[in-house]
Amino acid sequence: MPVGPSLNRDALASLHARITDWFAETARDLPWRDAGCSPWGVLVSEIMLQQTPVVRVLPVWQEWLSRWPNPAALAGEPAGEAVRLWGRLGYPRRALRLHAAAVAIVRDHGGTVPGTYTELLALPGVGSYTAAAVAAFAFGRRETVVDTNIRRVHARLISGVALPSPSLTASEMRLAAELLPDDDGASVHWNAAVMELGALVCTARVPKCAACPVRNSCAWIAAGEPPPSYIPKGQAWHGTDRQVRGAVMAVLRTAENPVPPEMFHQEPADLGFAPDGVAVPLSALHRLNCGPEQLDRALAGLLTDGLAELHQGGYRLPA
Repeated sequence: MPVGPSLNRDALASLHARITDWFAETARDLPWRDAGCSPWGVLVSEIMLQQTPVVRVLPVWQEWLSRWPNPAALAGEPAGEAVRLWGRLGYPRRALRLHAAAVAIVRDHGGTVPGTYTELLALPGVGSYTAAAVAAFAFGRRETVVDTNIRRVHARLISGVALPSPSLTASEMRLAAELLPDDDGASVHWNAAVMELGALVCTARVPKCAACPVRNSCAWIAAGEPPPSYIPKGQAWHGTDRQVRGAVMAVLRTAENPVPPEMFHQEPADLGFAPDGVAVPLSALHRLNCGPEQLDRALAGLLTDGLAELHQGGYRLPA
């Protein structure tokens, strides 16, 4: 829905003011929002926060920045160390992408995170959302930042539907661009504020409409809160290849030496020797009772994705 026919300049200015004022009063105190946070810290946070809640990201982000306070520090270590410190955040290929981005930043930008959307987009593993978010939040640039939370707020507030379409559309991007304040600083605050509103108030399942600063302007409420046109499908976990991959990765993160293939397929007691520092995650893997074919698929997939490698007849994190 274009802004012009339904929101005049005064109405849009009112939305800007009410949402950013709400954000100024209620925003969570997150370290990557601190004025002293480096662009590298912002980039790391944006990669970690993809499909992962803040409560899980925060301790890993802090440990990561303590060990690798700049791209050069990470680029100087093996990619496997990035995967190891990634821990249980999930989707560990993001750790490989961050390592690759750090290497590219050192090689192509003298170790300094580039500040424009185009330069950021050229980094390994950085997509259009991340490039826009880092350009905005780390460098104060006017960029159209559109994540799941922002899409949901726009869908309800302006378009009057319960949920945005399953995939990002060109019309959503146009709407987000039309809603963006003209001033650079105001646009950064607007992006952050709408994202926070979606994360804390305009949530997917049970929105807290009574706490919303713009509820009297919400097209979805005015329409009688119609139900969504589709039911979002959650991702299965128990019994899936993803669960087995995660359990194998837990073993590799703990292991000090390459893990022999037979250790994945047999209980340690049956092997006749004690595992090298991997007793707990190895026991957790065996408790899944996955079949040998599923386990072999997980191991092969980790090799293909670069999350593991064969060395001296065993599996280890990439060097």
